[in-house]
Amino acid sequence: MSRSQSSYAHSRFDPISPLCIIAMSIIGVFFIYSAQHYQQSNDWIKQIVWICIGFTAYAVVSWLDYKIFLKYSHLLYFLALGLLAMVPFSPWGEDFYGAKRWLYFGIGPTFQPSEVAKLACIVIGASLLTRSEIGKLMESRLALAKMTLAISIPFLFILFQPDLGSALVIPSAVFAQLYASNLTKSFFTTAFAIFAVLVGLVVLDTHNYGEYVSAKAEAKEEQIVERPHYWIPIRDYQRQRMMGFIYPEKVDRRDAGWNREQSIISVGSGGLTGKGYLKGNQAQLGYLPRAVAHNDFIFSVIAEETGFLGSVVVVSLFGLLIGNNIRIATIARDRFGTLLVMGVATLFTIHFFVNIAMTIGLMPITGLPLPFLSHGGTFMVSCCVLQGLAQSVYRFRKEF
Repeated sequence: MSRSQSSYAHSRFDPISPLCIIAMSIIGVFFIYSAQHYQQSNDWIKQIVWICIGFTAYAVVSWLDYKIFLKYSHLLYFLALGLLAMVPFSPWGEDFYGAKRWLYFGIGPTFQPSEVAKLACIVIGASLLTRSEIGKLMESRLALAKMTLAISIPFLFILFQPDLGSALVIPSAVFAQLYASNLTKSFFTTAFAIFAVLVGLVVLDTHNYGEYVSAKAEAKEEQIVERPHYWIPIRDYQRQRMMGFIYPEKVDRRDAGWNREQSIISVGSGGLTGKGYLKGNQAQLGYLPRAVAHNDFIFSVIAEETGFLGSVVVVSLFGLLIGNNIRIATIARDRFGTLLVMGVATLFTIHFFVNIAMTIGLMPITGLPLPFLSHGGTFMVSCCVLQGLAQSVYRFRKEF
């Protein structure tokens, strides 16, 4: 192959994102093993299998021209809706820890349709905005109405599973796509005003719930304490998580506040260089709950055993991955490619920021996993497919 041919082939493949993904996946396997070392669990082996499947999916999606997702965006969207509807309305819906989020068909692993829904919402959002005229608010109202309808249905399905964290990822990614579409500032001003009202209602609900819990604890057996009216349709355990963040002094640290408390101790006790691999007391002795240490709280395990320096490596890899996604979005050949990768970059940013923020006590516990590090089959494969889309946009950024 001549130099010009080699340069041509090289220019059609972006090596940065795959290297970040491989590095994070390897780190994830090592620390899933560490988090479950004393349980003798084989989840780290399952994670390797899911990584292999995910990398295969990445290669296939990267090889395809991303334009095919524009052509079949509606098909993908209705497939995701069908899978979401099967969770509550079919015999295959599985309930774990009070949440019904998975499908199980009798053989093989469980399947989480909300991960497909995230992908479908990003694709349908990019598709609708590409096919619509976007300008001033009044001129864009038809496109916004379509977007609202398309996003609301999967959002509500996921919200009532309940999975508040995954539900909130979807509007965040779509807002980034709207921003990249150069929608007027008046839309975002209105949207942020609505968001501020919703946050206020959450704080009000949390305060009322706290008052209700306190009154119930102080009431005598014959006294009946009426539940207050709530504005936001979430469950009590989610309100307890909010209380743990807003009013930590009102939460029993041995119960609702346990995960948050132990996660902060894990991260803080790591120091500069950590306690060493397989030597993290919080995860090894079960203070960091074993049911979640290898998935939602994997960053706590890493921080405890590798310290500040190890945490910086993880944060740097995510920063490089997300920054590279944004770079690809800016050099895409068309509007659909730009919007697609902006949605992907935002989704990863939300997962990364929320997960790490909750492990260090800067946000309420939401249950959002950390891409490529947390244990989870559907999540790993969906992350690989999303990054495969970004690679496809890079590869086909020019008409070769």
